[in-house]
Amino acid sequence: MEELLSILWELHPDVDFETCDNLIDGKILDSIDIVTLVAEIGDAFGVEIPAEELTPENFNSAQALWHMICRLDEA
Repeated sequence: MEELLSILWELHPDVDFETCDNLIDGKILDSIDIVTLVAEIGDAFGVEIPAEELTPENFNSAQALWHMICRLDEA
């Protein structure tokens, strides 16, 4: 989780990713951020995020992202 938080803080150092739960709904992350995150997550965790996983629910919080990463890693 710490590595994921580091990736997120590189994108937006001013956001409290530990508590924020509206990253997409609050327009904190934009489409460029999502593309960057998908690439960084792939590099850092060795998981490929398929298109059907690119939903607001999976990207609205660091916790949701982490759950998606763990789920994809188990698959």
